[in-house]
Amino acid sequence: MRIVLILGLLLNLIALPIVIRRLVFLYRLITNGQPAPDRLDGAGGRVDTALKAELTEVLGQRRLLKWTVPGMAHFAVFWAFMILSTVYIEAYGALFKSDFEIPLIGHWRILGFAQDTIALFCLLGIIVFGIVRAANSPAKLGRKSRFLGSHMGGAWLVLFFIFTVIWTMFLFRGAAAALGNYTNEGAWVSQAIGRAMDGLGKNTLEFLEGLGLLLHIGVMLVFLIEVVHSKHLHIMAGPVNVAFKRPPVALGAAQPLMVAGKPVTMEDLEEMEEEPVLGVGKIEDFTWKSMLDFATCTECGRCQSQCPAWNTDKPLSPKLLIMNLRDHAYAKGPWILAADEAAREKVSDKAKAEVDRPLVGETEGEPWHPTGGAVIDTDVLWSCVTCGACVNQCPVDIEHVDHIIEMRRYQTLVESAFPKELGGLFRNMENKGDPWGMGARVRMDWAKDLPFEVKVVGADVEDLEEVDYLFWVGCAGAFEDRAKKTTRAVAELLHTAGVEFAVLGDSETCTGDSARRAGNEFLFQMLAEQNVEILGEFKATKIVVTCAHCFNTIKNEYPQFGGKYEVLHHTQLLNRLVRERRLTPVARPDEVPGMSTGKNVASTAATVTYHDPCYLGRHNQVYAAPRELIGALPGVTLTEMPRSGDTSFCCGAGGARMWMEETIGTRINNNRTDEALATGAQRIAIGCPFCRVMLTDGVVERQADGRFDQVEVVDIAQMLLAAVRRGEEPDVPAGAGAATI
Repeated sequence: MRIVLILGLLLNLIALPIVIRRLVFLYRLITNGQPAPDRLDGAGGRVDTALKAELTEVLGQRRLLKWTVPGMAHFAVFWAFMILSTVYIEAYGALFKSDFEIPLIGHWRILGFAQDTIALFCLLGIIVFGIVRAANSPAKLGRKSRFLGSHMGGAWLVLFFIFTVIWTMFLFRGAAAALGNYTNEGAWVSQAIGRAMDGLGKNTLEFLEGLGLLLHIGVMLVFLIEVVHSKHLHIMAGPVNVAFKRPPVALGAAQPLMVAGKPVTMEDLEEMEEEPVLGVGKIEDFTWKSMLDFATCTECGRCQSQCPAWNTDKPLSPKLLIMNLRDHAYAKGPWILAADEAAREKVSDKAKAEVDRPLVGETEGEPWHPTGGAVIDTDVLWSCVTCGACVNQCPVDIEHVDHIIEMRRYQTLVESAFPKELGGLFRNMENKGDPWGMGARVRMDWAKDLPFEVKVVGADVEDLEEVDYLFWVGCAGAFEDRAKKTTRAVAELLHTAGVEFAVLGDSETCTGDSARRAGNEFLFQMLAEQNVEILGEFKATKIVVTCAHCFNTIKNEYPQFGGKYEVLHHTQLLNRLVRERRLTPVARPDEVPGMSTGKNVASTAATVTYHDPCYLGRHNQVYAAPRELIGALPGVTLTEMPRSGDTSFCCGAGGARMWMEETIGTRINNNRTDEALATGAQRIAIGCPFCRVMLTDGVVERQADGRFDQVEVVDIAQMLLAAVRRGEEPDVPAGAGAATI
């Protein structure tokens, strides 16, 4: 066995320096990124968050199991890696002592049983992986394959490595069992193979044991080299990336604009001696956590398969965006890490070629996987709707949306390179305080002719301590005709339930959501600071909003400016009021399933499908309240769309796309509208004015050919109000009063 020991050590002497050198390069490159102190501050809380994430997402494989079949296959392979690591302890021990056992636990039958059993499950897992990859081959499915652009050759090679790890394990353990060197009776497969080898001679068995042992160790070392040079680095980087995630997920609040690891405002810039980098204009402007994200990508394509932009033939693939940034970082890495200019002159031509590449701009070749020009195509960057589907699906917690917003910040604040439509948006928000440029004078027009008084804080009440809630109307709720119906419905429902509320009136201004998502951070800061000051002046503590974007901004982003409030979406508050019996929805006596007419916009039709707003659902995990509210409507059946809940498909308005023309591919709102119409529901219920605009436009376009004329897009509040009114005025004919809501 001495020759086996010598060869085994020689394999390690060759392979391990290659692995260590690569790991040192990766460590230096990642830690060279900009500071990310929020990932290190508050050690106690960070450790608690990291432990929970490791237990649920790494050990529990929670996100991967959302995709049942491939998730279970990955679960088996992951736990095979964990459990079979003990086999490698035994293997290295066997190099020195043929009957080596792990101290204390090596003779445990349960360990042997676990090793052999998980090895068989691992074989089953890689067979499933092979079937999944073959069935979803880019050569067969093109853009519909989530593996388009992924390194398929490397994936098949790794499946071969894993297969080789398993059969070589059984070869050397079977031979060892036949020789009496391996005696764990719990290892039922190994022992069965050993019994099958009993007829072989001792020399043959010793040869097979040594061969199997060397192959088992050798394939692991080659596999290790492949891991640190490929997307399979996620085996090492994934758990680390998960540990430093934004809890609970990198959605909700956008990260503040940072310079040297500290949040900055316009006032801070004036005090800085050197001109700072705003956002990300070069790969080295990303934080170390971002660089870790890039290195962690598994190329699984789950994000790509869920992305609204990619699914409507736009050039943005979240997976390929991360891969392109990763490949650029690796290629430019030697130049970035060079100690001085003299050292930079000595780096490879490949590294030097990356230095002059713009991060964002025109690309050569396919825009999602360029062969030259910029790293990220301009159309890729601005196709994002920030819906968060990519972040929600990613099994290793990559923060795609944060990276896109950071690059948009540089393009907007430094380069002034943004879609032309956003110029008007920015001017309106800065000068008039709203995206439409309507101005404060008409902010209360929505309340005209209501049969009750809507109190305005500062005029009718001194401050918000005199009422239960501030009703944040929002720009859409004040100016957009369709959204005004929701505003009026919510106001009437609150009044009916006896909830005391007030509005800001002309003191309210845009929350700034679209400005921030478009990269205009300083415009967002101006609006946020103005609103936080007003809210503080009027002593706001509880706020109810109808816009999912306002909800997210006030709840999650205003705390960055000192504004901390209890913020409720209107469906949450209305659902509570129904449960408390302060609102009682009643079925219409003459309402026969299937007989509601399209003219009665606010009626509760027999069938309803609900569209989850991204900034209510994925960004804030509000899924139950809207559905419970629909469920409380008598005679109504909720029919879910195939893509619902945390897999809901975006309406197309997020990420400031509400204000931009959609000229590439097909329209996102039409894709979602077609899915809603396919349910056969007569009402498409929404909980966000942006969603209402997009889906209504989609329905109107589909109605142009005479179909779906009974379908309406309505807010849940309108449906509830219609049902509540029927309880108050049972003799009112069906449809009466609908015009006011």
